Amino acid sequence: MAKDQSKDVNTMLGSDAVIKGNLTCQGGVAIYGKIYGDLTTSGTARVAKGGEVHGNIQADDANISGLVEGNVAAKNRAVLGHEANLKGDLIYRSLIIEEGAQFQGHCVPQEANTDMTDLNEYTHLESQE
Repeated sequence: MAKDQSKDVNTMLGSDAVIKGNLTCQGGVAIYGKIYGDLTTSGTARVAKGGEVHGNIQADDANISGLVEGNVAAKNRAVLGHEANLKGDLIYRSLIIEEGAQFQGHCVPQEANTDMTDLNEYTHLESQE
């Protein structure tokens, strides 16, 4: 991880670590290992290349470069990096999808005045087919 990206990381899950259960953090979190549960943070959630989250993510910002099987709610900005693989719905205010990112789900943009304090309200988005 580049120095400018690591300055706001308060919690880091190493590549050999596996968490079975929900993880709640204050501040930024970087995931290089695996989480089988929901990830909630008041800062930036980064899922690095090789990192996996099998659950929902709720964060101020989400930066995905690994695998996420679950819904992602970013209060501000969501970034899907060129090696990202997201299988779930994405709620965001600002979105960047790099060429090469894989995404299977619905995109739901939110207005600046929308309250996104509880991801559970958004986890079962209805298909508009």
